[in-house]
Amino acid sequence: MDAAQLSLALSVFLACAVEAVEAFTIVLAVGTTRRWPPALAGVGVGTLILAAVIAALGPALTALPLNLLRVVVGGLLLTFGLQWLRKAILRAAGAKDKHDEEAIFRTEAAEAAAAPAEEGFDGYAFTISLKAVLLEGLEVAFIVLTFGANQHDVGLAAAAAAVAVAVVLGAGLALRAPLARVPENGMKFAVGVLLTSFGIFWGAEGAGANWPGGDVSLAALVAVVLFAALAMVAEVRSRGALSAPATGTAGAAG
Repeated sequence: MDAAQLSLALSVFLACAVEAVEAFTIVLAVGTTRRWPPALAGVGVGTLILAAVIAALGPALTALPLNLLRVVVGGLLLTFGLQWLRKAILRAAGAKDKHDEEAIFRTEAAEAAAAPAEEGFDGYAFTISLKAVLLEGLEVAFIVLTFGANQHDVGLAAAAAAVAVAVVLGAGLALRAPLARVPENGMKFAVGVLLTSFGIFWGAEGAGANWPGGDVSLAALVAVVLFAALAMVAEVRSRGALSAPATGTAGAAG
């Protein structure tokens, strides 16, 4: 496996692991609170739909001219990457609550318990599990398709995604609890940096730019994006510290 394939596999693995953790928490809450068979049925149907999407769109994307493909993929990755990175920066700076799988589990379990009981097939458990897999899985499918199509190796991207899901499921089933100890917020920060860097790199290549050193420039670009993100964390944190006394004074005066 060369450096390009390794970077592809690592990026897809991290991104898919994050999404798998979030989907697992919801399915676990529904399955333990309601009934497991319909919850697992929802997972199965959602997985089949996502596999069909990847199988159908993968060949279509790889058939595009390389430069057009890189512009499209780069733009999409940059859009998604900046969204991930924005949330990660705000969470790291303390301006946004961090993702808490245990809190999400409690909320989902309470909602599942409050929903009316259903005789026979539990449509609630099926629908919520299907929705969780599709919502989180569509991002997985997007990442698999964009990374895989650009490198003309959708199979490797799909394999990395499958390994990530298997690792999360294995850990979750062993613990039988939300994977709260997974450094999810840090992983999202890393994924945001990677998606943004790949988006800039491939988008510029597709537009005709030549990076000095070719793929070697990607490592430098990742370092630049990481440095900029950490600088933003420090800036947001300092602004929050400066505004806190003013907020407290205003509250006391009111």
